[in-house]
Amino acid sequence: MADVQWPGGLSCPVCDASLAAGRGVLRCAAGHSYDIARQGYVNMLPPKAHIGTADTPEMVASRDVFLASGHYRPIAERVAELVATAVGERPGAIVEVGAGTGEYLAVVLDRMTARLGIAFDISKHACRRAAGAHERMRAVVCDAWGRLPLRDGSAAAVMSIFAPRNPVEFARVLADGGALVVVTPTAEHLGSLVRGLGLVRVDPRKDERLEAQLSPRFGCVSSEHIERRLRLSRAEVAAAVAMGPSARHCPFELLQEASGAMPEPLEALLSVRISVWRTLL
Repeated sequence: MADVQWPGGLSCPVCDASLAAGRGVLRCAAGHSYDIARQGYVNMLPPKAHIGTADTPEMVASRDVFLASGHYRPIAERVAELVATAVGERPGAIVEVGAGTGEYLAVVLDRMTARLGIAFDISKHACRRAAGAHERMRAVVCDAWGRLPLRDGSAAAVMSIFAPRNPVEFARVLADGGALVVVTPTAEHLGSLVRGLGLVRVDPRKDERLEAQLSPRFGCVSSEHIERRLRLSRAEVAAAVAMGPSARHCPFELLQEASGAMPEPLEALLSVRISVWRTLL
């Protein structure tokens, strides 16, 4: 992996010193080192880190199946447009926190020639896939609720798509003039699946909670609603459920069985809000 370029903004999670890439390793001046796995990702979690919220191999495989269908492609394309416009010529990496397998970040990097991207996720199974999702994407296993292994002001943009949000860290790592792009589901998102399978519901006051969470450090620049009618096969229904939070509350086999009893195709609504935020001075 010595010939692979790693973004310069990465920092050591132990001492916060800058990390430099060597042959198969990232190392800081103090001698702390992190092996670059054969698949191309780096694990920076502490040895006894709690990973109860990490995507399992089954969830990652389901995510691949569903996103390959293209149903969420409008989200990725609009995020790519917004990130490219917001960043402009500002230097720095494009960072996605809670990136999963990296599909959204890959679309952004396709649009932004020569820009490097970093996919952060707590699941090593997801990062294994993200490391190969784009030639300019690097994947790092870390906890989104902790300190991100990035130097202050090293990110041109941060993306949070259906993922946890850590406003303190987002503000710290963003460069002056950088942008935070957030995608959240509305209460109507995939409503037919939620009602038919008893899935985890989206809080109808999610927009208010997002504003309260981000407003101390960020100001909203724009907000828009994307809605599309979807027609899902039973296999896509099963994958959509198995890749999300409901998979943690119901065995995978039961989810498959329940989705197999639903009509085919199943009509569902894609309904999300995409907002762009800037740090407050």
